[in-house]
Amino acid sequence: MNILIVGGGNIGYYLAERLSGSHYVVLIEKKLTVGEEIAGKTNVMVILGDGCDPQVLKKAGIKKADVVAAVTGNDIDNIIICQLAKDIYNVERTVAIVNNPKNQIVFTKLGIDVAIDSTAIIAKIIEDEIGWEDFVNLFAFKKGNLSLLRIDLPETSPIINMPIKELNLPEDSVIVAVIRNNKILVPTQDFILREKDEIITITKAGNESDLFKNLIGEIEE
Repeated sequence: MNILIVGGGNIGYYLAERLSGSHYVVLIEKKLTVGEEIAGKTNVMVILGDGCDPQVLKKAGIKKADVVAAVTGNDIDNIIICQLAKDIYNVERTVAIVNNPKNQIVFTKLGIDVAIDSTAIIAKIIEDEIGWEDFVNLFAFKKGNLSLLRIDLPETSPIINMPIKELNLPEDSVIVAVIRNNKILVPTQDFILREKDEIITITKAGNESDLFKNLIGEIEE
C-alpha cells in the first residue's frame, strides 16, 4: 500500500516508522531539521514543503497514494490536505488528526474518512468513569462502518490465559493493542491475555455487543 503522511511531529514520525516496515511511505514536513532527522532515522522518503501546496503533494506522489494521513498540529491544514487528496487526486482513504475537539463535526461533514479526536480518546482513558461491565466507544469511523473499543478484562473473563489466535472473535474484529501495567503492547497471535488487561479492538459497527460478550462473557444481573 502507498501511504502519504503529512506532518513530521511525534505522530507522523511514529506512523512512518511503523508503517514503513510493510508499506511504501512518503512523509511531507515543512521544517528542514525535522525532515532531515526523520530521513536519518527511518526508511522513509521525506519531502520538504507545505502539504497544503498541490505541487508538493504531487512531488510526494499523491496520485499513487492509497491513503493520505494529515497529522499536522493545525486543523485547517489537515482539512485542506484531506480535501485536496479527495477532491483533486481521488485518494480512496483520508485520515486526519483533530487537534481541537470543537472541530470534530467539521472534519466529519467535509467527508474526511477517519477524523481522530485524540483528546477525547485520552480523556476517556484517563477518566475511566465506567467499570469492566461496560466498554468505551472511543471513536467511530465515517458512516459508522467501524468502531474502536476499549474493554477491560475481569477475572471472570473466559479468555484469560488464552492466546489471541484461539479467540473466536466476531467477523471483521481485531485486537490492535493491549495495555498492561501502563504499557502499550502490540500483540502477536501467540500473545497470552491476562486478567486486568485493557484490550483495544477494532470491529465492524453492530458487532460491539457480540465482541463484548466474547471477551467478557455473560454478565449476571
